[in-house]
Amino acid sequence: MEKRKSVPLIVASAIIMQQIDSTALATALPSMADSFGVPALSLHSAITIYLLSLGVFLPISGWVADRFGAHTVFRWAIGIFTVASLLCAASTSLTALILARILQGFGGALMLPVGRLILVRSVSPAELVSAMILMGLPAVIGPAVGPLLGGFITTFASWRWIFWINLPVGLLGIVLTTLFIEPIPPSEPKPFDWPGFILTGLGIGALIFSLDTMARGGDLEAIGLAIAGAAALAIYGLHARRARHPILDLRLFRLPAFRSSMLGGSLFRIGFGALPFMLPLLMQEVFGYTPLESGGITFVSAIGAFGMRTVARRILHRFGFRRVLLWNALIASASMALCATFTAGMAPYVMMIVIFLGGVFRALQFTSINTLAFAEPSATEMSHATALSQMAQRISQSVGVAFAATLLHLFSGGAAHPTGHAFELAFLVVALVSSLSFLSFLALPGTAGDVLAGRVREPA
Repeated sequence: MEKRKSVPLIVASAIIMQQIDSTALATALPSMADSFGVPALSLHSAITIYLLSLGVFLPISGWVADRFGAHTVFRWAIGIFTVASLLCAASTSLTALILARILQGFGGALMLPVGRLILVRSVSPAELVSAMILMGLPAVIGPAVGPLLGGFITTFASWRWIFWINLPVGLLGIVLTTLFIEPIPPSEPKPFDWPGFILTGLGIGALIFSLDTMARGGDLEAIGLAIAGAAALAIYGLHARRARHPILDLRLFRLPAFRSSMLGGSLFRIGFGALPFMLPLLMQEVFGYTPLESGGITFVSAIGAFGMRTVARRILHRFGFRRVLLWNALIASASMALCATFTAGMAPYVMMIVIFLGGVFRALQFTSINTLAFAEPSATEMSHATALSQMAQRISQSVGVAFAATLLHLFSGGAAHPTGHAFELAFLVVALVSSLSFLSFLALPGTAGDVLAGRVREPA
């Protein structure tokens, strides 16, 4: 099989494992809460802590890949994620689960950006859109199977099997990587930026925990954490300007396409992080659906995403990145807002149509954002670009989950179980935040990403 096809498919095996895990877990949250004897809303910490761990450790992925070789790091990352999944399955308390999820986040922090780094170093720019779409097609299996699988497992067995199923997928990913991906030799080692790692870790951690704390009612403590996190990141910005080898190269934000991809993509992904968390809770806690019924309704989002990914390249070739990102941001955000109209008496097929269309437009937006991030960085900047790109993705999703939990807590008046009205308001606020990404894409040049979209020839 050609490298432009084999590499994205193998990298996708790691993404499939992560996607099945996260989507199935969201469906099983109420059952897990019963198992641990805690309110269902408090289980958002199991999702938030994983995404927080991703955000804290993602900055080191580029340095680790350059130091030890992307091929080696990718295999070890899959192994760490798989072992952590087994520890999650064996958890007997919420504390044990959270600790295992931290380790799982560390593995994911290396696995996802290093896998993408292998991809962008293995194919030419003209083939990158096709390779990204091919990598995304198998990854859609995760969200498609996740809600149904999570609902089925939770209904007929135990939520612990959600983590056990990562074992065969992880082993397959390690074997295929060893056999079919050519080793990428390490680069000349650079000094590790310890001050930068500490500052970014403290800043990201404090910001995410501030939202998590606010969701549990600690408003003053949350404000203090948010201020401390913002201060740490501001200090890192000053440090990065003076450091010879900063852990995150903020100079990449000088590139217009990269800057719009990061800023606009982060705003849009807040809604993406919130939606899979809120929909299963709404259907199970308010509508009284079983986990299997809830998963059967929400999984159609992934079917819509699968269909869109097959035509995304043609759409980008026809209209260009700027026009697609601008108008699709508003359309996809409107589909999120429509979730506010869901009621217990609404016919399930109507909800499925809305969720299906949302999956279609979100898939087009993510394919465009993810690819555009690599339109301008040079070959020597790719490791930093992948680290920054993945960090922005995971942090914004983490913010989305914590933000949604905070909104539900506030709009429910601090009640342990959120009300239907709280969900209506939360969906509208989340959709509004995602739609603000439109402003970032306005700044894109009209020719941004034309080489990747095949609208102009790749320069010699």
